[in-house]
Amino acid sequence: MNRRAFITLLGGAAAAWPLAARAQQRERMRRIGVLMSAMPDDPSQMTYLSALMQGLQELGWTIGRNVRVDYRWGAGNTDLFRKYATELVALAPDVILATAGSIVGALQKESGTVPIVFVTTIDPVGGGWVESLSRPGTNATGFAAYEFSIGGKWLGLLKEVAPGVKRVAVIRDSSVPAGSGGFAAIQTAATSSGVELTPIGVRDATEIERGITGFATRTGPDGALIMVGPGSSVRPHRDLIIALAARHRLPAVYPTRHFAAAGGLISYGTDFIAQYRQAAGYVDRILKGEKPADLPVQAPTKYELIINLKTARGLGLDVPPTLLAIADEVIE
Repeated sequence: MNRRAFITLLGGAAAAWPLAARAQQRERMRRIGVLMSAMPDDPSQMTYLSALMQGLQELGWTIGRNVRVDYRWGAGNTDLFRKYATELVALAPDVILATAGSIVGALQKESGTVPIVFVTTIDPVGGGWVESLSRPGTNATGFAAYEFSIGGKWLGLLKEVAPGVKRVAVIRDSSVPAGSGGFAAIQTAATSSGVELTPIGVRDATEIERGITGFATRTGPDGALIMVGPGSSVRPHRDLIIALAARHRLPAVYPTRHFAAAGGLISYGTDFIAQYRQAAGYVDRILKGEKPADLPVQAPTKYELIINLKTARGLGLDVPPTLLAIADEVIE
């Protein structure tokens, strides 16, 4: 190669370097941590993650090309939440998706700078994870699961499908804001409708079974259940709670569609599939340089009512046609 050809080649390569550098920067691998509160064999969680991944893909993020995702599964265990929070923060991710308030708390104890996007999380201000909904002011932001006022709607649905209900057992975790705040909202509605409430804890399966069985024995045919959630401490006991409600012939209202799909009578709550898709948008914005402190916490925009008509028939209940007409899904 002569000198002129070499200089020409060198000049062409030099001109290409900025383009190559920009392409490399644009396609550099980013890292997302995901700490799920449930177990990996829970079908509902895989549905949510699929919605998240689809949302990210639509925004230009492809696993293996420009993004890597590290998953951890907490199985409703707060000790595991803390353990995996430490592991994920140590990986120095660009952003972490958290699926419960206790997970957000565990992550913030590990780092006040790693960006966090939360979903299915109740009362983020009361939990201390953000300063306000409009201006989070911390390293966390995301999507609230629901407002406590929904408790009145749950009680109203019970009275609509089972007008004779006079006593209601409220399954809740008193150690988290959702448990106390949700119970208080139901108490307010119960006072005006003359319903007597009985709280049942969710410390373990034994406590749940003892509480529901004792309640059903005392109340007889005018009892019902409301489950306050969707807490990570409650979710592992979903099948047990549904089975106990069926065994004792207790009408029940649940906070997420997967309870109704698994045999529960009614579910009314946030469309979490839509919420995970929305979360992909916040993850994308953070990966592109925005700060969680500046992204407002968003309230649910879509609620869904699911009625399991097969379960209603098994309980001898006639669901009003007006309620069936407004249901998002009726399971035959």
